[in-house]
Amino acid sequence: MLAWPLRGPVLKRFVPGKTNGIVIGGQAGEPVRAAAAGRVVYAGTGIPAYGPLVIIKHNDSLITAYGQNGKLLVQEGEAVTQGQPVGEVGQDSNGIASIQFEVRQDGRPADPLAWLPR
Repeated sequence: MLAWPLRGPVLKRFVPGKTNGIVIGGQAGEPVRAAAAGRVVYAGTGIPAYGPLVIIKHNDSLITAYGQNGKLLVQEGEAVTQGQPVGEVGQDSNGIASIQFEVRQDGRPADPLAWLPR
């Protein structure tokens, strides 16, 4: 089970084949936390659609991604613990303070809500 990276309303839900994750609303500058312990395999701005992005590998089959950060707080190769701040909430292209949160199981997008506590 994963922990919520951000406490806030789910603004966009996962739609298989259409979206890769969910959008969670928050306040700009609020900490975005690692959903589980793992290693940062990407931290940067090389994928424009995601803005400042953090990707954490948890095991051989599971990774989580945190997009639309305002600021990144971790570097590639860093080990992180569950709940550790990895970024700060930024704003999407419409000025809405939120993050894009994705779960990939065996390389395929999975519904993050299935992995998160209700």
